[in-house]
Amino acid sequence: MRESVLPAVQIVLTLALLAWMITGFTPLPGRWLRWKMFCRATFTIVQLTGTKDGRTEPVNVYNHLSPGSFILGPPQLQAILDHLTSSGRYDRIDGTGRILSTRGEQDVKVVASRVVR
Repeated sequence: MRESVLPAVQIVLTLALLAWMITGFTPLPGRWLRWKMFCRATFTIVQLTGTKDGRTEPVNVYNHLSPGSFILGPPQLQAILDHLTSSGRYDRIDGTGRILSTRGEQDVKVVASRVVR
Protein backbone atom coordinates (compact mmCIF):
# COMPACT_ATOMS: atom_id res chain seq x y z
CA MET A 1 0.00 0.00 0.00
CA ARG A 2 2.83 2.40 0.84
CA GLU A 3 4.47 1.74 -2.53
CA SER A 4 1.35 2.85 -4.43
CA VAL A 5 0.96 6.09 -2.42
CA LEU A 6 4.25 7.61 -3.61
CA PRO A 7 3.44 7.39 -7.36
CA ALA A 8 -0.08 8.72 -6.69
CA VAL A 9 1.34 11.71 -4.79
CA GLN A 10 3.85 12.35 -7.59
CA ILE A 11 1.09 12.28 -10.19
CA VAL A 12 -1.09 14.68 -8.16
CA LEU A 13 1.81 17.08 -7.61
CA THR A 14 2.79 16.92 -11.28
CA LEU A 15 -0.78 17.70 -12.38
CA ALA A 16 -1.02 20.55 -9.86
CA LEU A 17 2.25 22.03 -11.12
CA LEU A 18 1.11 21.67 -14.73
CA ALA A 19 -2.22 23.39 -13.98
CA TRP A 20 -0.42 26.21 -12.16
CA MET A 21 1.96 26.72 -15.11
CA ILE A 22 -0.86 26.72 -17.67
CA THR A 23 -2.94 29.29 -15.77
CA GLY A 24 0.15 31.42 -15.17
CA PHE A 25 0.70 31.90 -18.90
CA THR A 26 -2.90 32.36 -19.99
CA PRO A 27 -4.17 35.89 -20.45
CA LEU A 28 -6.94 37.38 -18.38
CA PRO A 29 -9.57 39.50 -20.15
CA GLY A 30 -7.90 42.81 -21.00
CA ARG A 31 -4.46 41.54 -20.00
CA TRP A 32 -1.57 40.18 -22.02
CA LEU A 33 1.05 37.77 -20.72
CA ARG A 34 0.58 37.59 -16.94
CA TRP A 35 4.12 36.27 -16.48
CA LYS A 36 6.07 38.53 -14.08
CA MET A 37 8.71 39.39 -16.69
CA PHE A 38 6.10 41.14 -18.81
CA CYS A 39 4.15 42.84 -16.02
CA ARG A 40 5.73 46.27 -16.56
CA ALA A 41 6.62 46.09 -20.23
CA THR A 42 4.83 48.10 -22.90
CA PHE A 43 4.70 46.82 -26.45
CA THR A 44 3.48 48.79 -29.44
CA ILE A 45 2.35 47.03 -32.59
CA VAL A 46 1.72 49.54 -35.37
CA GLN A 47 1.31 49.62 -39.12
CA LEU A 48 2.66 52.90 -40.41
CA THR A 49 2.94 54.54 -43.81
CA GLY A 50 5.31 57.37 -44.51
CA THR A 51 4.67 60.01 -47.15
CA LYS A 52 7.41 61.88 -48.98
CA ASP A 53 6.70 64.05 -52.01
CA GLY A 54 3.29 62.41 -52.50
CA ARG A 55 4.64 58.85 -52.47
CA THR A 56 3.79 56.49 -49.63
CA GLU A 57 5.69 53.48 -48.33
CA PRO A 58 5.47 51.26 -45.24
CA VAL A 59 7.53 52.35 -42.22
CA ASN A 60 9.04 49.80 -39.83
CA VAL A 61 9.93 51.68 -36.63
CA TYR A 62 11.74 48.63 -35.25
CA ASN A 63 14.44 49.13 -37.89
CA HIS A 64 15.40 52.29 -35.99
CA LEU A 65 15.88 50.64 -32.58
CA SER A 66 19.11 49.16 -31.30
CA PRO A 67 19.60 45.46 -32.12
CA GLY A 68 17.69 43.19 -29.74
CA SER A 69 15.20 45.86 -28.65
CA PHE A 70 11.56 44.97 -28.86
CA ILE A 71 9.87 46.98 -26.11
CA LEU A 72 8.52 50.20 -27.56
CA GLY A 73 6.14 52.52 -25.73
CA PRO A 74 4.38 55.64 -27.02
CA PRO A 75 7.18 58.07 -25.97
CA GLN A 76 9.81 56.01 -27.79
CA LEU A 77 7.53 55.71 -30.83
CA GLN A 78 7.08 59.50 -30.86
CA ALA A 79 10.86 60.01 -30.64
CA ILE A 80 11.40 57.77 -33.67
CA LEU A 81 8.64 59.54 -35.61
CA ASP A 82 10.21 62.92 -34.75
CA HIS A 83 13.59 61.67 -35.97
CA LEU A 84 12.18 60.34 -39.24
CA THR A 85 10.31 63.56 -40.05
CA SER A 86 13.01 65.99 -38.86
CA SER A 87 15.68 64.15 -40.85
CA GLY A 88 13.61 64.73 -44.00
CA ARG A 89 13.06 61.06 -44.71
CA TYR A 90 9.28 61.53 -44.56
CA ASP A 91 7.01 64.55 -44.66
CA ARG A 92 4.28 62.78 -42.73
CA ILE A 93 3.72 59.40 -41.05
CA ASP A 94 0.28 57.91 -40.35
CA GLY A 95 -1.00 54.59 -39.07
CA THR A 96 -2.87 52.56 -36.49
CA GLY A 97 -2.03 49.88 -34.00
CA ARG A 98 -2.33 48.50 -30.47
CA ILE A 99 -0.50 49.16 -27.22
CA LEU A 100 -0.10 46.14 -24.94
CA SER A 101 0.70 47.05 -21.34
CA THR A 102 -0.27 46.39 -17.74
CA ARG A 103 -3.45 48.37 -18.40
CA GLY A 104 -4.48 45.89 -21.08
CA GLU A 105 -4.76 46.49 -24.80
CA GLN A 106 -5.46 49.96 -26.12
CA ASP A 107 -5.84 51.42 -29.59
CA VAL A 108 -3.20 53.86 -30.78
CA LYS A 109 -3.18 56.08 -33.87
CA VAL A 110 -0.45 58.03 -35.54
CA VAL A 111 -1.85 61.10 -37.28
CA ALA A 112 0.41 63.62 -39.01
CA SER A 113 3.48 62.12 -37.28
CA ARG A 114 1.93 62.46 -33.80
CA VAL A 115 1.02 59.55 -31.50
CA VAL A 116 -2.64 59.80 -30.47
CA ARG A 117 -4.11 57.35 -27.98
